[in-house]
Amino acid sequence: MKFNKVALSIACAAGFTVAGAAAANADTVMVKSGDTLSQIADENNTTVSSIQSLNSLQNIHLIFPGQKLVINTNNGDAAASTQQSAQTTQQASQQQITQQASQQQTTQQQTTQQASQQQTMQTTQQAVASSSEQAARDWIASRESGGSYTAQNGNYYGKYQLSRAYLGGDYSAENQERVANSYVLNRYGSWANAKAHWLQNGWY
Repeated sequence: MKFNKVALSIACAAGFTVAGAAAANADTVMVKSGDTLSQIADENNTTVSSIQSLNSLQNIHLIFPGQKLVINTNNGDAAASTQQSAQTTQQASQQQITQQASQQQTTQQQTTQQASQQQTMQTTQQAVASSSEQAARDWIASRESGGSYTAQNGNYYGKYQLSRAYLGGDYSAENQERVANSYVLNRYGSWANAKAHWLQNGWY
């Protein structure tokens, strides 16, 4: 096909006029035998409707060999611009998805860290409480029997000086520990409370 530039204000040789704005930066195509408007549009990176509009064609299926058609070469740039815009939009969307995933991961890490810190705090508090309870129990045992599992004082026996009825005739160290814990927790709630009672009353 033969191409030649046409000016902004020149009318096409086929007898139709081209709008000035559309004719700028446009080319003409010489129709050859066997050409179709669709084929010409594909070869020049444009559309049938664009060629029809630029050349005021009444019938897109009726073109003649030797006829000159104005082709808007800006369509290719428009298509490239549209494709670039779509790619830019897709990249922005992917970046947003990546950013959201990163924020979600950061949130999960913060949640995990907070849970770990809370668990550490609870463990520390339990350790402190356990240590305090042990100290209070040892203090009471020291005051009651000097820590001896065989100490006797009338009806009271053992490390914590519990009544023989409480011990049920089993004076083993294991049973004394078990019964003492049960007695203190049921009556005072903790060894620390039992110690506080002892300090105020001289017994627990």
